[in-house]
Amino acid sequence: MRPHLRASLLATTLLALPALAPAAESPFASTYSPVASAPVLITDATVLTGDGQRLENADVLMRDGKVAAVGTDLDPAGAIVVDGRGKWVTPGIIDVHSHLGVYPSPGATAHSDGNEMTSPVTAQVWAEHGVWPQDPGFAAALAGGVTSLMILPGSANLIGGRGVVLKNVPATTMQAMKFPDAPHSVKMACGENPKRVYGSRGQSPMTRMGNLAGYRAAFIEAQKYREAWDKYEAANADDGKRRKKSANGNGQPPTRDLRMDTLAGVLRGEIGVHIHCYRADEMALMIDLAREFDFKIAAFHHGVEAYKLADTLAEEGICGALWADWWGFKMEAYDGIQENIALVDRPKNGCAVVHSDSSEGIQRLNQEAAKVMARGERVGLSLPPEHAIRWVTSNAAKSIGIADATGTLAEGKMADVVVWNGNPFSVYAKAEKVYVDGALLYDRNDPARQPVSDFMLGQEVSP
Repeated sequence: MRPHLRASLLATTLLALPALAPAAESPFASTYSPVASAPVLITDATVLTGDGQRLENADVLMRDGKVAAVGTDLDPAGAIVVDGRGKWVTPGIIDVHSHLGVYPSPGATAHSDGNEMTSPVTAQVWAEHGVWPQDPGFAAALAGGVTSLMILPGSANLIGGRGVVLKNVPATTMQAMKFPDAPHSVKMACGENPKRVYGSRGQSPMTRMGNLAGYRAAFIEAQKYREAWDKYEAANADDGKRRKKSANGNGQPPTRDLRMDTLAGVLRGEIGVHIHCYRADEMALMIDLAREFDFKIAAFHHGVEAYKLADTLAEEGICGALWADWWGFKMEAYDGIQENIALVDRPKNGCAVVHSDSSEGIQRLNQEAAKVMARGERVGLSLPPEHAIRWVTSNAAKSIGIADATGTLAEGKMADVVVWNGNPFSVYAKAEKVYVDGALLYDRNDPARQPVSDFMLGQEVSP
């Protein structure tokens, strides 16, 4: 029997006028509920904790959906014991740039829900409203050790909409996959994509000048919107009576604008900013844009020239969510080098992340990270497994705002855990067991623990 999730019976009640209205409201709230499981003790394995440590012959204890302990000779009382001899254990892999569910398989036009190409700024759309939980890609990613992932809208627009963080679990609804309390993100794109899409229609932007002008116009509008709401909230913050009086006509709230809700959330620091950007010069411009409007960039994605700004990114606290070796497929991607991620990782406080942007690449992010290790070591950088694992675990969690909950094997964090048949950076590496919140949701040796999408039921699959 395939594992599935139980939807929570608890409803989330929204305040009519939240303190940071309107962007801080939480509609479409998560109903995710971990699958119940008995305690599990993995023994005598090589453990990469995700924070730079490597422990030999170590144990990992999971209880009540959390990591209960990591150490040696842990008490197995009441736990299912998994023999980890010869195995490696890591935190679950996190992909920070995925389009699963919004560009699902099969890749039919009817499934194309990732780009709202109706305007250069579509901050009002949310990727989660296009996620199809039956996408077979989720199960394939789980088999590759991916336990959490951020789903983003596409890159046709200057500001393409909000992203959503999901737990990689079988479910019927998006809400049942939604990572509890993960912050929203917004997807922006600079460079060729928006100017090609709209320039081909004779619209703005058709140049990189137009791109920057479009961002600035949108954030100027957002500043005014935020100021109007802040003024209204300040005037109605003292007690319920004032709120009731306001509702009766004295001081009506500003008109809601879903597009501006998102951008005001960015300006308040509630929504993380993730920017598709390849060239170093454009990344520098986007950093200046963020300074002009006083918002924080969480990560540049793709960034084949990020190595040219590695020190700046580290100083600014911006992560580089990058490919191991994709380059040269368009002009802005032509100056890539395979040492890119290793060089972004090199400065003190550097935050390098290996991402997929691919329904196939997400299945082997561990091997994409291995490519980076090999190229970095060829230029003299020391990149042992205990360091490299951070690119797909703790650094990834940091970039999307969930590091307090997952990304490392630390007491009290979500028990998102992968047992590998050996060194996860080997070309022969396979995820044998994948636990999400302590529940065994994938077992390579047990067909009953290999989730199958409802869409695939009854379909013929080649051996």
